[in-house]
Amino acid sequence: MKHDDFSGILQCVRAFCEAEALLTPLAAGKPLHLAAAVSGGADSMALLHLLLALQAESGFVLSVCHVNHGLRGETADRDEAFVREACAELGLPLRVFRPAEVGFTVPPHAGEDWARRLRYACFEQLRQEGIDCIATAHTASDQAETLLFRLARGTGLHGAGGIRPKRPGYCRPLLGLTRAETEAVCTARGQRWVTDETNTGDDYARNRLRHAALPALGSVNEAAEENLARFCEKAARADAYFARQAATLLEEAGQRLPPKLPAGARYVREAGEGVWALEPLQKADPLILETALHSLTAPVRDAEEKYIRLLAALVRRGSGAVQLTGEIRFRAGEGTFWREKTPDACPKNTGFYEPFFPTDGAEYPLPGGQKLKIRVVPAPFEEKIQGVHKKDLKNQADYAKITTLYPALVLRCRQPGDRFHPAGRGVGKELRKWMNEAGIPPRQRAGLPLLAAGSEVLWVHGTGFAAGLAPDTGSTLVLQLELQTMEEVES
Repeated sequence: MKHDDFSGILQCVRAFCEAEALLTPLAAGKPLHLAAAVSGGADSMALLHLLLALQAESGFVLSVCHVNHGLRGETADRDEAFVREACAELGLPLRVFRPAEVGFTVPPHAGEDWARRLRYACFEQLRQEGIDCIATAHTASDQAETLLFRLARGTGLHGAGGIRPKRPGYCRPLLGLTRAETEAVCTARGQRWVTDETNTGDDYARNRLRHAALPALGSVNEAAEENLARFCEKAARADAYFARQAATLLEEAGQRLPPKLPAGARYVREAGEGVWALEPLQKADPLILETALHSLTAPVRDAEEKYIRLLAALVRRGSGAVQLTGEIRFRAGEGTFWREKTPDACPKNTGFYEPFFPTDGAEYPLPGGQKLKIRVVPAPFEEKIQGVHKKDLKNQADYAKITTLYPALVLRCRQPGDRFHPAGRGVGKELRKWMNEAGIPPRQRAGLPLLAAGSEVLWVHGTGFAAGLAPDTGSTLVLQLELQTMEEVES
Protein backbone atom coordinates (compact mmCIF):
# COMPACT_ATOMS: atom_id res chain seq x y z
CA MET A 1 0.00 0.00 0.00
CA LYS A 2 1.46 3.34 -1.05
CA HIS A 3 1.97 6.13 1.48
CA ASP A 4 2.61 9.79 0.84
CA ASP A 5 2.95 10.96 4.45
CA PHE A 6 6.05 10.58 6.57
CA SER A 7 4.38 8.85 9.53
CA GLY A 8 2.79 6.20 7.32
CA ILE A 9 6.06 5.51 5.49
CA LEU A 10 7.97 5.40 8.77
CA GLN A 11 5.53 2.81 10.14
CA CYS A 12 6.00 0.73 6.98
CA VAL A 13 9.79 0.82 7.35
CA ARG A 14 9.58 0.09 11.09
CA ALA A 15 7.43 -2.98 10.48
CA PHE A 16 9.74 -4.22 7.71
CA CYS A 17 12.86 -3.82 9.87
CA GLU A 18 11.20 -5.64 12.77
CA ALA A 19 10.00 -8.51 10.56
CA GLU A 20 13.46 -8.96 9.04
CA ALA A 21 15.40 -8.19 12.27
CA LEU A 22 17.49 -5.58 10.43
CA LEU A 23 18.36 -3.20 13.27
CA THR A 24 18.82 -5.59 16.19
CA PRO A 25 22.11 -5.55 18.15
CA LEU A 26 24.62 -8.27 17.38
CA ALA A 27 25.05 -8.99 21.10
CA ALA A 28 23.11 -8.16 24.25
CA GLY A 29 24.18 -4.90 25.81
CA LYS A 30 26.21 -3.85 22.76
CA PRO A 31 24.55 -1.29 20.45
CA LEU A 32 24.62 -1.87 16.71
CA HIS A 33 27.07 0.43 14.89
CA LEU A 34 25.28 1.24 11.65
CA ALA A 35 26.66 3.21 8.68
CA ALA A 36 24.19 4.55 6.12
CA ALA A 37 25.54 4.54 2.55
CA VAL A 38 24.51 7.97 1.22
CA SER A 39 25.06 9.15 -2.35
CA GLY A 40 22.97 12.30 -2.05
CA GLY A 41 20.09 11.00 -4.17
CA ALA A 42 16.48 10.87 -3.00
CA ASP A 43 16.63 7.21 -1.92
CA SER A 44 19.70 7.60 0.28
CA MET A 45 18.57 10.91 1.77
CA ALA A 46 15.23 9.30 2.67
CA LEU A 47 17.16 6.40 4.24
CA LEU A 48 19.07 8.89 6.38
CA HIS A 49 15.94 10.61 7.71
CA LEU A 50 14.09 7.36 8.35
CA LEU A 51 17.04 5.87 10.26
CA LEU A 52 17.29 9.04 12.34
CA ALA A 53 13.60 8.67 13.24
CA LEU A 54 14.16 5.01 14.23
CA GLN A 55 17.44 5.57 16.08
CA ALA A 56 15.97 6.51 19.48
CA GLU A 57 13.73 3.45 19.71
CA SER A 58 16.21 0.97 18.21
CA GLY A 59 19.29 2.24 20.03
CA PHE A 60 21.82 1.85 17.19
CA VAL A 61 24.78 4.18 16.68
CA LEU A 62 24.41 5.94 13.31
CA SER A 63 27.09 7.29 10.99
CA VAL A 64 27.28 8.02 7.26
CA CYS A 65 29.61 7.00 4.46
CA HIS A 66 29.87 8.47 0.97
CA VAL A 67 31.92 7.19 -1.98
CA ASN A 68 33.24 9.70 -4.49
CA HIS A 69 33.96 7.43 -7.45
CA GLY A 70 36.00 10.06 -9.26
CA LEU A 71 34.08 9.43 -12.49
CA ARG A 72 31.98 12.58 -12.97
CA GLY A 73 34.43 15.38 -12.19
CA GLU A 74 32.79 18.49 -10.80
CA THR A 75 29.35 16.90 -10.33
CA ALA A 76 30.86 14.12 -8.20
CA ASP A 77 32.55 16.75 -6.04
CA ARG A 78 29.24 18.61 -5.90
CA ASP A 79 27.52 15.48 -4.57
CA GLU A 80 30.24 15.00 -1.95
CA ALA A 81 29.89 18.63 -0.81
CA PHE A 82 26.10 18.20 -0.62
CA VAL A 83 26.39 15.11 1.59
CA ARG A 84 28.96 16.85 3.80
CA GLU A 85 26.62 19.80 4.29
CA ALA A 86 23.61 17.55 5.06
CA CYS A 87 25.55 15.51 7.64
CA ALA A 88 26.81 18.68 9.31
CA GLU A 89 23.23 19.99 9.60
CA LEU A 90 22.01 16.67 11.03
CA GLY A 91 24.99 16.30 13.37
CA LEU A 92 26.08 12.94 11.95
CA PRO A 93 29.68 11.74 11.54
CA LEU A 94 30.65 11.24 7.89
CA ARG A 95 33.34 9.12 6.25
CA VAL A 96 34.16 9.95 2.61
CA PHE A 97 36.02 7.46 0.43
CA ARG A 98 37.90 7.96 -2.81
CA PRO A 99 39.23 5.12 -5.01
CA ALA A 100 42.91 5.39 -4.01
CA GLU A 101 42.06 4.87 -0.33
CA VAL A 102 41.05 1.25 -1.01
CA GLY A 103 43.67 0.55 -3.67
CA PHE A 104 41.53 1.31 -6.74
CA THR A 105 42.53 3.33 -9.79
CA VAL A 106 39.94 4.80 -12.15
CA PRO A 107 40.09 2.90 -15.49
CA PRO A 108 39.60 4.74 -18.80
CA HIS A 109 36.07 3.39 -19.32
CA ALA A 110 34.79 2.55 -15.85
CA GLY A 111 31.28 1.12 -15.83
CA GLU A 112 28.63 0.16 -13.32
CA ASP A 113 30.37 -3.05 -12.34
CA TRP A 114 33.62 -1.24 -11.48
CA ALA A 115 31.74 1.39 -9.45
CA ARG A 116 29.87 -1.28 -7.53
CA ARG A 117 33.10 -3.15 -6.70
CA LEU A 118 34.61 0.12 -5.50
CA ARG A 119 31.65 0.86 -3.21
CA TYR A 120 31.72 -2.56 -1.61
CA ALA A 121 35.49 -2.37 -1.13
CA CYS A 122 34.86 0.86 0.80
CA PHE A 123 32.08 -0.77 2.81
CA GLU A 124 34.35 -3.68 3.72
CA GLN A 125 36.97 -1.20 4.87
CA LEU A 126 34.36 0.32 7.20
CA ARG A 127 33.52 -3.09 8.60
CA GLN A 128 37.17 -3.75 9.32
CA GLU A 129 37.26 -0.47 11.23
CA GLY A 130 34.42 -1.47 13.55
CA ILE A 131 31.16 -0.79 11.72
CA ASP A 132 28.77 -3.72 12.29
CA CYS A 133 26.40 -3.14 9.40
CA ILE A 134 26.08 -1.01 6.23
CA ALA A 135 22.54 0.18 5.42
CA THR A 136 22.00 0.70 1.70
CA ALA A 137 19.04 2.51 0.10
CA HIS A 138 17.76 -0.22 -2.23
CA THR A 139 14.00 0.13 -2.78
CA ALA A 140 11.13 -1.93 -4.19
CA SER A 141 11.73 -0.05 -7.47
CA ASP A 142 15.33 -1.33 -7.50
CA GLN A 143 13.98 -4.78 -6.70
CA ALA A 144 11.61 -4.67 -9.69
CA GLU A 145 14.41 -3.52 -12.02
CA THR A 146 16.70 -6.26 -10.72
CA LEU A 147 14.07 -8.95 -11.32
CA LEU A 148 13.40 -7.81 -14.89
CA PHE A 149 17.13 -7.54 -15.63
CA ARG A 150 17.83 -11.04 -14.34
CA LEU A 151 14.86 -12.59 -16.10
CA ALA A 152 15.96 -11.00 -19.38
CA ARG A 153 19.53 -12.24 -18.92
CA GLY A 154 18.45 -15.68 -17.74
CA THR A 155 18.08 -16.67 -14.11
CA GLY A 156 16.84 -19.38 -11.80
CA LEU A 157 14.87 -19.27 -8.59
CA HIS A 158 17.77 -17.82 -6.58
CA GLY A 159 18.19 -14.90 -8.96
CA ALA A 160 14.43 -14.33 -9.07
CA GLY A 161 14.59 -13.78 -5.30
CA GLY A 162 16.22 -10.45 -6.13
CA ILE A 163 17.92 -8.28 -3.51
CA ARG A 164 17.71 -9.85 -0.04
CA PRO A 165 16.75 -7.67 2.95
CA LYS A 166 20.00 -8.58 4.68
CA ARG A 167 23.21 -10.54 4.48
CA PRO A 168 26.14 -10.58 6.88
CA GLY A 169 27.24 -6.98 7.40
CA TYR A 170 24.55 -5.40 5.19
CA CYS A 171 20.87 -4.47 5.45
CA ARG A 172 18.31 -2.83 3.13
CA PRO A 173 15.63 -1.11 5.27
CA LEU A 174 13.84 0.51 2.29
CA LEU A 175 13.02 -2.61 0.25
CA GLY A 176 9.35 -2.12 1.13
CA LEU A 177 9.22 1.39 -0.39
CA THR A 178 8.99 2.59 -3.98
CA ARG A 179 11.13 5.37 -5.39
CA ALA A 180 8.08 7.65 -5.32
CA GLU A 181 7.77 7.07 -1.57
CA THR A 182 11.42 7.94 -0.89
CA GLU A 183 10.88 11.23 -2.71
CA ALA A 184 7.78 11.77 -0.57
CA VAL A 185 9.95 11.31 2.57
CA CYS A 186 12.37 13.98 1.36
CA THR A 187 9.54 16.35 0.52
CA ALA A 188 7.91 15.83 3.93
CA ARG A 189 11.20 16.54 5.73
CA GLY A 190 12.11 19.53 3.54
CA GLN A 191 15.19 17.64 2.34
CA ARG A 192 16.76 18.45 -1.03
CA TRP A 193 18.56 15.79 -3.04
CA VAL A 194 20.95 15.61 -5.99
CA THR A 195 20.51 13.70 -9.23
CA ASP A 196 23.25 11.62 -10.82
CA GLU A 197 23.12 12.62 -14.49
CA THR A 198 24.19 9.11 -15.56
CA ASN A 199 20.78 7.90 -14.34
CA THR A 200 18.92 10.08 -16.85
CA GLY A 201 20.41 8.56 -20.02
CA ASP A 202 19.87 5.14 -21.56
CA ASP A 203 23.51 4.07 -21.81
CA TYR A 204 23.04 1.40 -19.15
CA ALA A 205 20.63 -1.54 -19.46
CA ARG A 206 19.16 -0.86 -16.02
CA ASN A 207 18.32 2.72 -17.04
CA ARG A 208 16.47 1.45 -20.11
CA LEU A 209 14.40 -0.84 -17.90
CA ARG A 210 13.71 2.07 -15.53
CA HIS A 211 12.67 4.48 -18.29
CA ALA A 212 10.76 2.11 -20.58
CA ALA A 213 9.85 -1.29 -19.16
CA LEU A 214 8.65 -0.25 -15.71
CA PRO A 215 6.47 2.64 -16.95
CA ALA A 216 4.92 0.25 -19.50
CA LEU A 217 4.11 -2.24 -16.74
CA GLY A 218 2.84 0.61 -14.58
CA SER A 219 0.38 1.54 -17.32
CA VAL A 220 -1.08 -1.97 -17.01
CA ASN A 221 -1.18 -1.90 -13.20
CA GLU A 222 -0.06 1.03 -11.09
CA ALA A 223 1.08 -1.43 -8.40
CA ALA A 224 3.40 -3.26 -10.84
CA GLU A 225 6.59 -2.37 -8.94
CA GLU A 226 5.19 -3.55 -5.61
CA ASN A 227 3.86 -6.75 -7.22
CA LEU A 228 7.23 -7.54 -8.78
CA ALA A 229 8.95 -6.91 -5.45
CA ARG A 230 6.40 -9.13 -3.70
CA PHE A 231 7.14 -11.90 -6.19
CA CYS A 232 10.83 -11.58 -5.28
CA GLU A 233 9.94 -12.11 -1.61
CA LYS A 234 8.08 -15.33 -2.44
CA ALA A 235 10.85 -16.54 -4.72
CA ALA A 236 13.43 -15.85 -2.00
CA ARG A 237 11.43 -17.91 0.52
CA ALA A 238 11.12 -20.78 -1.95
CA ASP A 239 14.83 -20.51 -2.73
CA ALA A 240 15.67 -20.71 0.98
CA TYR A 241 13.69 -23.95 1.22
CA PHE A 242 15.43 -25.45 -1.80
CA ALA A 243 18.79 -24.24 -0.45
CA ARG A 244 18.24 -26.32 2.69
CA GLN A 245 17.40 -29.36 0.56
CA ALA A 246 20.42 -28.71 -1.66
CA ALA A 247 22.77 -28.51 1.34
CA THR A 248 21.50 -31.90 2.50
CA LEU A 249 22.02 -33.31 -1.01
CA LEU A 250 25.63 -32.09 -1.20
CA GLU A 251 26.35 -33.41 2.28
CA GLU A 252 25.01 -36.83 1.31
CA ALA A 253 26.92 -36.82 -1.98
CA GLY A 254 30.10 -35.86 -0.15
CA GLN A 255 29.73 -38.84 2.20
CA ARG A 256 28.97 -41.47 -0.46
CA LEU A 257 32.15 -41.23 -2.52
CA PRO A 258 33.24 -44.26 -4.56
CA PRO A 259 35.97 -46.44 -2.95
CA LYS A 260 38.40 -45.47 -5.70
CA LEU A 261 38.50 -41.81 -6.76
CA PRO A 262 39.90 -40.51 -10.05
CA ALA A 263 43.41 -39.10 -9.67
CA GLY A 264 42.22 -35.52 -10.11
CA ALA A 265 39.51 -35.94 -7.48
CA ARG A 266 41.96 -37.49 -5.00
CA TYR A 267 44.34 -34.59 -5.44
CA VAL A 268 41.75 -31.85 -4.94
CA ARG A 269 40.19 -33.65 -1.97
CA GLU A 270 43.58 -33.66 -0.23
CA ALA A 271 43.81 -29.93 -1.03
CA GLY A 272 40.45 -29.29 0.62
CA GLU A 273 38.38 -28.76 -2.56
CA GLY A 274 34.88 -30.21 -2.96
CA VAL A 275 34.37 -33.79 -4.17
CA TRP A 276 30.95 -35.46 -4.48
CA ALA A 277 29.52 -38.80 -5.61
CA LEU A 278 27.65 -38.48 -8.90
CA GLU A 279 24.88 -41.02 -8.19
CA PRO A 280 23.00 -38.98 -5.52
CA LEU A 281 23.30 -35.87 -7.71
CA GLN A 282 21.98 -37.69 -10.76
CA LYS A 283 19.00 -39.08 -8.82
CA ALA A 284 18.11 -35.76 -7.18
CA ASP A 285 15.07 -33.68 -8.09
CA PRO A 286 16.20 -31.33 -10.91
CA LEU A 287 15.23 -28.19 -8.95
CA ILE A 288 17.22 -29.29 -5.91
CA LEU A 289 20.19 -30.23 -8.11
CA GLU A 290 20.10 -26.81 -9.81
CA THR A 291 20.02 -25.10 -6.42
CA ALA A 292 23.00 -27.18 -5.28
CA LEU A 293 24.92 -26.28 -8.44
CA HIS A 294 24.04 -22.61 -7.93
CA SER A 295 25.55 -22.75 -4.43
CA LEU A 296 28.76 -24.17 -5.93
CA THR A 297 28.89 -21.60 -8.74
CA ALA A 298 28.04 -18.41 -6.84
CA PRO A 299 31.36 -18.19 -4.91
CA VAL A 300 33.23 -18.52 -8.21
CA ARG A 301 31.35 -16.26 -10.62
CA ASP A 302 27.98 -14.67 -11.34
CA ALA A 303 25.73 -17.76 -11.36
CA GLU A 304 23.92 -17.14 -14.63
CA GLU A 305 21.40 -19.75 -15.73
CA LYS A 306 23.56 -20.92 -18.65
CA TYR A 307 26.31 -22.06 -16.28
CA ILE A 308 23.84 -23.95 -14.09
CA ARG A 309 22.47 -25.73 -17.18
CA LEU A 310 25.96 -26.66 -18.33
CA LEU A 311 26.87 -28.08 -14.91
CA ALA A 312 23.57 -29.99 -14.72
CA ALA A 313 24.29 -31.49 -18.15
CA LEU A 314 27.78 -32.43 -16.96
CA VAL A 315 26.32 -34.23 -13.93
CA ARG A 316 23.82 -36.13 -16.09
CA ARG A 317 26.49 -37.06 -18.63
CA GLY A 318 28.88 -38.20 -15.90
CA SER A 319 32.07 -37.24 -17.72
CA GLY A 320 33.82 -34.15 -19.04
CA ALA A 321 34.44 -30.67 -17.64
CA VAL A 322 32.94 -27.19 -17.50
CA GLN A 323 35.31 -24.23 -17.22
CA LEU A 324 33.69 -21.51 -15.08
CA THR A 325 36.56 -19.00 -14.92
CA GLY A 326 40.19 -18.80 -15.90
CA GLU A 327 41.05 -20.61 -12.67
CA ILE A 328 38.13 -22.85 -11.74
CA ARG A 329 36.46 -25.74 -13.49
CA PHE A 330 34.20 -28.63 -12.48
CA ARG A 331 34.91 -32.15 -13.69
CA ALA A 332 33.05 -35.45 -13.70
CA GLY A 333 34.23 -39.01 -14.22
CA GLU A 334 34.29 -42.50 -12.69
CA GLY A 335 31.21 -41.80 -10.59
CA THR A 336 32.68 -38.61 -9.14
CA PHE A 337 32.08 -34.87 -9.48
CA TRP A 338 34.68 -32.39 -8.29
CA ARG A 339 35.95 -28.82 -8.41
CA GLU A 340 39.54 -28.03 -9.32
CA LYS A 341 41.83 -25.16 -10.16
CA THR A 342 43.14 -25.38 -13.69
CA PRO A 343 46.88 -25.40 -14.24
CA ASP A 344 46.45 -23.07 -17.20
CA ALA A 345 44.86 -20.25 -15.24
CA CYS A 346 44.77 -16.99 -17.18
CA PRO A 347 47.34 -14.40 -16.05
CA LYS A 348 45.84 -11.13 -14.91
CA ASN A 349 45.32 -8.25 -17.31
CA THR A 350 45.63 -10.33 -20.49
CA GLY A 351 42.49 -8.86 -22.01
CA PHE A 352 39.89 -11.00 -23.76
CA TYR A 353 39.27 -14.26 -21.87
CA GLU A 354 36.02 -16.27 -21.84
CA PRO A 355 35.29 -19.93 -20.98
CA PHE A 356 34.03 -21.60 -24.18
CA PHE A 357 31.17 -24.07 -24.33
CA PRO A 358 30.51 -25.78 -27.72
CA THR A 359 26.74 -25.47 -27.38
CA ASP A 360 24.53 -25.01 -30.43
CA GLY A 361 23.29 -21.44 -30.66
CA ALA A 362 25.81 -19.98 -28.18
CA GLU A 363 27.25 -16.57 -29.08
CA TYR A 364 30.48 -14.85 -28.00
CA PRO A 365 31.39 -11.20 -28.70
CA LEU A 366 34.95 -10.87 -30.00
CA PRO A 367 37.37 -7.96 -29.88
CA GLY A 368 37.12 -5.78 -32.96
CA GLY A 369 33.32 -5.67 -33.25
CA GLN A 370 32.65 -9.23 -34.36
CA LYS A 371 30.59 -12.03 -32.83
CA LEU A 372 31.30 -15.77 -32.87
CA LYS A 373 28.19 -17.92 -33.25
CA ILE A 374 28.31 -21.64 -32.48
CA ARG A 375 26.55 -24.27 -34.55
CA VAL A 376 26.50 -28.01 -33.87
CA VAL A 377 25.42 -29.61 -37.17
CA PRO A 378 24.22 -33.23 -37.28
CA ALA A 379 25.55 -35.74 -39.82
CA PRO A 380 25.77 -36.63 -42.65
CA PHE A 381 28.55 -34.10 -43.02
CA GLU A 382 28.49 -33.88 -46.85
CA GLU A 383 24.83 -32.86 -46.98
CA LYS A 384 25.13 -30.26 -44.24
CA ILE A 385 27.98 -28.30 -45.79
CA GLN A 386 26.57 -27.93 -49.29
CA GLY A 387 25.39 -24.41 -48.50
CA VAL A 388 28.58 -23.42 -46.66
CA HIS A 389 31.00 -21.20 -48.53
CA LYS A 390 34.34 -22.91 -49.10
CA LYS A 391 36.22 -20.32 -47.04
CA ASP A 392 34.11 -21.28 -43.98
CA LEU A 393 35.18 -24.95 -44.03
CA LYS A 394 38.30 -24.00 -42.09
CA ASN A 395 36.02 -22.97 -39.21
CA GLN A 396 34.56 -26.48 -38.85
CA ALA A 397 35.76 -29.31 -36.63
CA ASP A 398 34.69 -32.77 -35.56
CA TYR A 399 32.49 -32.17 -32.49
CA ALA A 400 33.39 -35.48 -30.83
CA LYS A 401 37.12 -34.80 -31.13
CA ILE A 402 36.80 -31.33 -29.62
CA THR A 403 34.60 -32.34 -26.67
CA THR A 404 36.40 -35.62 -25.91
CA LEU A 405 40.02 -34.50 -26.23
CA TYR A 406 39.55 -30.96 -24.87
CA PRO A 407 36.86 -30.79 -22.12
CA ALA A 408 37.98 -27.35 -20.87
CA LEU A 409 38.20 -24.73 -23.63
CA VAL A 410 38.79 -20.99 -23.46
CA LEU A 411 38.35 -18.15 -25.95
CA ARG A 412 41.19 -15.70 -25.30
CA CYS A 413 44.10 -13.76 -26.71
CA ARG A 414 47.61 -15.14 -26.92
CA GLN A 415 49.70 -15.99 -23.88
CA PRO A 416 53.38 -16.86 -23.43
CA GLY A 417 54.08 -20.51 -24.24
CA ASP A 418 51.20 -20.95 -26.72
CA ARG A 419 51.73 -23.46 -29.52
CA PHE A 420 49.76 -23.94 -32.76
CA HIS A 421 49.76 -26.70 -35.39
CA PRO A 422 47.91 -25.24 -38.40
CA ALA A 423 46.05 -27.59 -40.73
CA GLY A 424 48.07 -28.64 -43.75
CA ARG A 425 51.42 -28.07 -42.03
CA GLY A 426 53.74 -30.88 -41.03
CA VAL A 427 54.62 -29.70 -37.53
CA GLY A 428 53.41 -27.40 -34.81
CA LYS A 429 55.44 -24.52 -33.45
CA GLU A 430 55.36 -21.64 -31.03
CA LEU A 431 52.41 -19.38 -31.76
CA ARG A 432 54.71 -16.36 -31.71
CA LYS A 433 56.89 -17.83 -34.49
CA TRP A 434 53.88 -18.97 -36.51
CA MET A 435 52.33 -15.47 -36.37
CA ASN A 436 55.59 -14.03 -37.65
CA GLU A 437 55.81 -16.55 -40.51
CA ALA A 438 52.12 -16.10 -41.36
CA GLY A 439 52.67 -12.37 -41.80
CA ILE A 440 50.12 -11.30 -39.20
CA PRO A 441 50.70 -7.57 -38.58
CA PRO A 442 52.33 -7.00 -35.17
CA ARG A 443 49.59 -4.56 -34.10
CA GLN A 444 46.97 -7.31 -34.54
CA ARG A 445 48.73 -10.15 -32.75
CA ALA A 446 48.04 -9.26 -29.11
CA GLY A 447 44.28 -8.95 -29.65
CA LEU A 448 43.72 -11.83 -32.08
CA PRO A 449 40.99 -14.18 -30.68
CA LEU A 450 42.02 -17.80 -30.14
CA LEU A 451 40.38 -21.00 -28.92
CA ALA A 452 42.75 -22.86 -26.61
CA ALA A 453 43.06 -25.77 -24.23
CA GLY A 454 45.87 -24.83 -21.87
CA SER A 455 48.76 -23.69 -24.04
CA GLU A 456 47.55 -25.67 -27.07
CA VAL A 457 45.84 -23.36 -29.57
CA LEU A 458 43.02 -25.14 -31.43
CA TRP A 459 41.58 -22.31 -33.52
CA VAL A 460 42.84 -18.91 -34.67
CA HIS A 461 40.56 -16.13 -35.85
CA GLY A 462 40.98 -15.83 -39.62
CA THR A 463 42.98 -19.06 -39.93
CA GLY A 464 40.73 -21.81 -38.64
CA PHE A 465 41.18 -25.00 -36.66
CA ALA A 466 44.43 -26.79 -35.94
CA ALA A 467 45.53 -29.94 -37.75
CA GLY A 468 43.72 -33.18 -36.93
CA LEU A 469 40.38 -31.61 -35.98
CA ALA A 470 38.67 -31.39 -39.36
CA PRO A 471 35.46 -33.40 -39.79
CA ASP A 472 35.36 -36.33 -42.21
CA THR A 473 32.90 -38.93 -43.48
CA GLY A 474 33.05 -40.67 -40.09
CA SER A 475 31.95 -37.58 -38.17
CA THR A 476 28.50 -37.68 -36.57
CA LEU A 477 28.41 -34.05 -35.42
CA VAL A 478 30.20 -30.98 -36.78
CA LEU A 479 31.17 -27.95 -34.70
CA GLN A 480 30.91 -24.84 -36.88
CA LEU A 481 32.12 -21.39 -35.86
CA GLU A 482 30.34 -18.59 -37.72
CA LEU A 483 31.90 -15.12 -37.67
CA GLN A 484 29.52 -12.17 -37.88
CA THR A 485 30.04 -8.44 -37.68
CA MET A 486 27.95 -6.58 -35.08
CA GLU A 487 26.10 -4.91 -37.99
CA GLU A 488 25.06 -8.33 -39.31
CA VAL A 489 23.93 -9.39 -35.85
CA GLU A 490 21.84 -6.25 -35.27
CA SER A 491 20.22 -6.07 -38.73
